[in-house]
Amino acid sequence: MNQDAILQALVADKLVSAPDSARGRLLTEAARLFRDRGYERTTVRDLAAAVGIQSGSLFHHFRTKEAILKAVMVETIRLNTALMQAAVDEAQGDRAKLRALIHAELESINGLTGEAMAVLVYEWRSLSPEAQEEVLALRDIYEQLWLDVLGRLHRSGEVTADPFVVRRLLTGSLSWTVTWFQSGGKMGLSELTDQVMLSLGLID
Repeated sequence: MNQDAILQALVADKLVSAPDSARGRLLTEAARLFRDRGYERTTVRDLAAAVGIQSGSLFHHFRTKEAILKAVMVETIRLNTALMQAAVDEAQGDRAKLRALIHAELESINGLTGEAMAVLVYEWRSLSPEAQEEVLALRDIYEQLWLDVLGRLHRSGEVTADPFVVRRLLTGSLSWTVTWFQSGGKMGLSELTDQVMLSLGLID
């Protein structure tokens, strides 16, 4: 199943917003503003102006600014978890599954959900404890996909370091690519993925 098909299936199940809907456009602009200005410095008026509506109209979709932040995070995790799961399911063998996870995360960071993923990393503490609990529960599902694959590679001796540590290191290094990787440059995402696998000693 390709990326568009996965997205449409999630939209049909009301798990994420259609990108071209009013709610979807609002979440896209909110992710951009929260990343660029920070959650606290972004006002309801800023959000409304970004999508060309009156401030009061925002509350037809969300009760509070925090609800918008939470929706950005929840929908981003849901989409990326589905994309990661599809990538894992299609790959044969644990090395291929890890490569698929790395490639899918690089695509998310440097493309479709890059702004929202940055918000997820830097702004989740702005949520209430109850909202944090929900977001972290979803994130745990996402992370378990990685830990399952890394755990099997560790047990087979192909990855010698602790799987949790490897994942934390990958989280940091892959997220940082947004600061230096240039789409359309000499190196594409597939080549970058191969370099990551090479750094892990998983390309012969």
